[in-house]
Amino acid sequence: MNNIRVVAAIIRKDDKVYSTARGYGEYKGWWEFPGGKIEEGETPQEALVREIREELTAEIEVGDLIKTVEYDYPKFHLSMDCFWAAIKSGELELKEAEEARWLTLDDIDSVKWLPADRELIKDIKQALRE
Repeated sequence: MNNIRVVAAIIRKDDKVYSTARGYGEYKGWWEFPGGKIEEGETPQEALVREIREELTAEIEVGDLIKTVEYDYPKFHLSMDCFWAAIKSGELELKEAEEARWLTLDDIDSVKWLPADRELIKDIKQALRE
């Protein structure tokens, strides 16, 4: 099984987290935390800054690692380093996703999460309660 290593940004603003709906592929319309693949020679944090700049045009500050999600999709194994992040400058402008939302504790379960991203929801809910 092919291994894919990616990063995800859980961009937090007050009591909300930012999520996007995939605009392409087998999981089109499913929700995820923005990010992408780590390129050769990049740290996970560098990859995350680059991916958010490419996908959403904003500059972020990468915070603490929340967890690394290991998930087996039917065709590949995903290893996803998930970090807290905050907007440093710019606006979040969709380049690849078809939709985006700021989700609160009350509505975080209202979207259809990609299976690997779903693994983060319990941790995010706990943080939003604090």
